[in-house]
Formats: sequence, C-alpha cells, structure tokens
Amino acid sequence: MTHKVKITVLRRELFADLQKQYLADPQAGKCEVFREGQEFLVGPEEYMSMLNGQFCAEAWDCVSRYIYTARQGGSIMGGWTNAENMMIACCNDGTRPVIFKLERIDVED
Repeated sequence: MTHKVKITVLRRELFADLQKQYLADPQAGKCEVFREGQEFLVGPEEYMSMLNGQFCAEAWDCVSRYIYTARQGGSIMGGWTNAENMMIACCNDGTRPVIFKLERIDVED
C-alpha cells in the first residue's frame, strides 16, 4: 500500500489589528498565495519538489513533517481529530495564517 496526502485550504484568516500595529505595510491583507478550497495532492515526487513551487515555503515548513508521517502510513493526529488519517494545521504567519486540512489517502498497489 502506498500513501498520498491531500492538502485542502480551509481558510485564510486576517488579524487586521495586528497588521496595523506591527507590520511595515499595515494593509497587507490576507495571504495572496492560497485560496479557500484549493487542493494539492502530494506523492513522492511532489513531496521532494515542494509541489514544484506551487506551495509557500513558510507554509510547507509548517506542514511537511505531518505530510512525511502520513506518506509513510502513519497516524497524523490519532486521538486528537475525529479521524486518525486527518489533521488541521496552519502556517506560522501571525497576522494572516492559512488553515489547512491534511488527509492521508491510502492507495492499494
């Protein structure tokens, strides 16, 4: 059995008060890299190439360890989420985080 990971963009959040107080551009707005509902499928090639530049490097750094575990067939968040093959994660942008759903997909060989 092989395993892939489906990444779904659930939300792009915005904390305007924090942007106004702390950013050089207080009108930076929501993340411009992702869109709600956007999906990515990660297999071995996509994992090694960080989705061929389609994914934000900072966000990839936040979720890649979970993707790696899932691609090996591991439980991503067993006991925490309502499905052991799924988790909710986010990037580390404190003023405009993007929320992702990661799902391990088991594929019969």
